[in-house]
Amino acid sequence: MFAIYLAITVLASAITGLAAVANLIGHDYPKRQADNMGVPHSWMLPLGLLLGAGALGLLAGFAVPALGTLAAAGLVLYFLGAFAVHLRARDHHFGPWAVFFSLAAAALAVNLAHHGL
Repeated sequence: MFAIYLAITVLASAITGLAAVANLIGHDYPKRQADNMGVPHSWMLPLGLLLGAGALGLLAGFAVPALGTLAAAGLVLYFLGAFAVHLRARDHHFGPWAVFFSLAAAALAVNLAHHGL
């Protein structure tokens, strides 16, 4: 069970961390997505910081299990909010969103299963 927990948590952290970096450095893809969704560019930094905190929190969960579980739950909520923004903008291209949400949900599930919280 630990190997699955380790693999999913590290993968979710890495992918979420890459998304955080893309937001923080002002990469074109998150800017285009923000434009398509009607999200102001001024939100890119706070959203990137939230993603970064989630990614680091997942890794911190190896030392403090409750922190990893809370970070995974926070990421699930973050991506549910992103889903709502997609729906509000009438954007039905959910492929990238589904990958991020699935990784966050899987990280939450393995955290709960591994730590029995």
